[in-house]
Amino acid sequence: AMETLKMFEKKDSRVKSAAATNLSFLYYLENELAQATNYADLAVNSDRYNPAALTNKGNTVFANGDYEKAAEFYKEALRNDSSCTEALYNLGLTYKKLNRIDEALDCFLKLHAILRNSAQVLHQIASIYEIMEDPNQAIEWLLQLISVVPTDPHVLSKLGKLYDNEGDKSQAFHYYYESYRYFPSNIEVIEWLGAYYID
Repeated sequence: AMETLKMFEKKDSRVKSAAATNLSFLYYLENELAQATNYADLAVNSDRYNPAALTNKGNTVFANGDYEKAAEFYKEALRNDSSCTEALYNLGLTYKKLNRIDEALDCFLKLHAILRNSAQVLHQIASIYEIMEDPNQAIEWLLQLISVVPTDPHVLSKLGKLYDNEGDKSQAFHYYYESYRYFPSNIEVIEWLGAYYID
């Protein structure tokens, strides 16, 4: 794939930008950040209005820990294409890293309006409500998530934990038991169920 894409580097700026964007993403997936950064720069320089190129550039900056600068690239990608869901998702993650929780929630709620049944988006919204110490909202969003991925043991155990913290032992048992059914090797879940049976 890389060899094929490198053949397009000599073409006009739009084709070059598209090829460099894809190369940047491939190097990013292989965790070769220096090469990913080089191709992200080439893609952005070839076509400053390419939202995918700007998102990749943001990703390389994010991976290097410069979250403020990453947010700028994601916002620029969204200015060029307001429907660029990758940029919006990554902007939400960046705000979460920067502890700008309200802005992160705003990004993920906007994404939810576009991608109604995205498990990742539902998970992020639930996670943010948990950070905000609003367990009822976290539970609501996790229940929506369970309707999308009903067999995810991690989500089921998270629901069990939240219900347990709220003092609802019967619901906690239900979700912990479901989690155990799909993944019987989680020691934390086994310990909770053991203690529940002793009680």
